[in-house]
Amino acid sequence: MDNLKALEGVIDKFVRDPANHDILAMVKAARNGIVYGSKVRFPHALVMITLFRSGTLREKIIAILSATRQHATNLATFALLYKTLTIISRRKPSLVPHIPSTTTPPAPSYTPFLAGTLAGYYVFGRRSTSINQQIVIYVFARVMLAFAKLLILPPEPGPQGFQAGYEGIGLKGGMGGWIESLAGGDREKAELWRKIVRKRTWPIFASLSWGCVMWMFQWYPELLQPSMRSSMKYLYVDCERFTGWKNLLWVNEL
Repeated sequence: MDNLKALEGVIDKFVRDPANHDILAMVKAARNGIVYGSKVRFPHALVMITLFRSGTLREKIIAILSATRQHATNLATFALLYKTLTIISRRKPSLVPHIPSTTTPPAPSYTPFLAGTLAGYYVFGRRSTSINQQIVIYVFARVMLAFAKLLILPPEPGPQGFQAGYEGIGLKGGMGGWIESLAGGDREKAELWRKIVRKRTWPIFASLSWGCVMWMFQWYPELLQPSMRSSMKYLYVDCERFTGWKNLLWVNEL
């Protein structure tokens, strides 16, 4: 027991040593990628493959585990590469041309973009698998929504402005100065227009998104991602196919 406590103390001392922080941060980034990827993909694959894919039970189990492994591995690899590149940039700023920063530690404002682009290409850009497509499309949709919000934030710092990032690095103020320009510098009018934009953009975005996907499904279904196409077929096509009460209410197909 004493030996175990002594070993635990040695390990904790190693972990708390600032000199080991960066390498351990990379290890934990990979660990979190594996855990998060598994948590996200396993239940999704379990439901989608069980309900919508044909095959034996063994084939379905293999497909579920394979999808989970790929998702977890990809996220772990991306997290590891991204964290490694940002740490290298922080430790060796001379390797990356940067704008002088007043933050501590100094870092170029575009380091996350550069690191994300390189890691994204290596992990997701070289192989266009269905899982990679799902992940990238999800990221694309989220970042487009975020950019839409950023474009109407006031340009000055403040409660409504763009706050500093997770590491205290970031711009302050949004990109909504164009609203002030259109309002002729009238701050009250600009704020009123900003509220109108916030109120109207989501209904328009949601409506057009659904209108476009239904049009695409009707005329070019082969271009949609397979799992989405399968789900939409189940919802909007199979509902018109029934021969009796069993495949009307009890099962989808006899």
